[in-house]
Amino acid sequence: MIPRQQRASNTLGLLSYLYGPSEHGDHVSPRLVAVEGHGAPIELLAEPGSLPYLAHALDAPGERLGTRVPAQPTWVCSVRSDPRQPDLTDSQWAAVARRLVDVTGIAPEGDPDACRWIAVRNRPRQVHVVATIAREDGSLHNGYREAFRLQSECHLLAAELGHLPIAPQSTPRTQETRMPSPSITITAEPSGSVSAKGASDDLSATLLKHAGFQQIDDWYGRRHRLPTTTPTDDRAAIATHAAEMLRAARYGVDLDPALDNTKAFTSANPLGPYAAGAELLRLTEQIRSAETGADLKQALDHLLDPEHGALERIREALEAAGEQITDLDDEAFQLADRFGFAEDFVHSAMSELVDSEDELLGVGRAQQPSDQAQTRSRWLPQFRGAAVAASPAAAKAQVSASPDSRSTQPSAAGLPPRAPGPRL
Repeated sequence: MIPRQQRASNTLGLLSYLYGPSEHGDHVSPRLVAVEGHGAPIELLAEPGSLPYLAHALDAPGERLGTRVPAQPTWVCSVRSDPRQPDLTDSQWAAVARRLVDVTGIAPEGDPDACRWIAVRNRPRQVHVVATIAREDGSLHNGYREAFRLQSECHLLAAELGHLPIAPQSTPRTQETRMPSPSITITAEPSGSVSAKGASDDLSATLLKHAGFQQIDDWYGRRHRLPTTTPTDDRAAIATHAAEMLRAARYGVDLDPALDNTKAFTSANPLGPYAAGAELLRLTEQIRSAETGADLKQALDHLLDPEHGALERIREALEAAGEQITDLDDEAFQLADRFGFAEDFVHSAMSELVDSEDELLGVGRAQQPSDQAQTRSRWLPQFRGAAVAASPAAAKAQVSASPDSRSTQPSAAGLPPRAPGPRL
């Protein structure tokens, strides 16, 4: 099972998407399979015509918080199962949803102050869990490490259901018989010339000649040397190329480090051919040298930006690798799935760190109270009474409202604009 967790700012738009036909028209018979409304009759509102009330019922605990409610108060997690396995029943998906809200802390089992949530099915082999992060006691859900808890629980669920792929049996290989490899030494002599000495067979001589060495036969025996007219910049390249060919032919090669291009790492290119790794290494050093939260945020933006960040590029690369494996070999679906799972882990890591910018700016200094109050939309006033009905736990909570929140009155303009929900 693979989870995808994210936040949304418009609950009504999200529900309209889940209960609608979707962009591809593949939503079939949308329905609630599990619900916890803490007194609000949410289970009676699972019809497209009642979506405004359903959204308002979910948002009610957040509305009681006034200006303390976050900009993205709606928590949504979509879970899909292995398409090669039989689909789960609605009751089984309901059990999956309850385990996920329990393990993440959205709705721990037996907690009367937990968040309101619903589980919606609108296509085979998938369920969507939608919740508010405002708890009934007036506090906010703490999402620390919830993405990794989701991954662990989904892995456990897949194991319990028998959906994990069986690792292929390794086929023992016949042990290779290797002949003792002749040794060749390629060195830079004090005179500046480059010589190759050691093996004197015809194959090594042919390879060295192909690389650009000249053969010398005298009383010292057969040896090879680069022409004295060879440019200085080309000597290392030729010696490295010769060593690579000889090693491919199973010769032992002792190459002078001064002639080894594969080790020519400089401060500008500390990891040689691994340019992407070198960039991430420099980013790590920039993160470590940050002196303020603003410096840290600026450095981490190169890693966390949802469109151009390094994590998003890594996720795309893993996704492309899985697709390319399938294109090249239809039978390699297990390997493609492994890359798909890795891509989802990276996506979960990104979800874990979403909306961390404000917290990063506050690192190292006291948080200043915000003077900006966010005015949230209200819809369907005729349904407001039942939706905001507090649970017994909420009735006991002492939620202090700011002057801005007391002065904010519900809008009588009706429904807010239908904002499209995220593609799930």
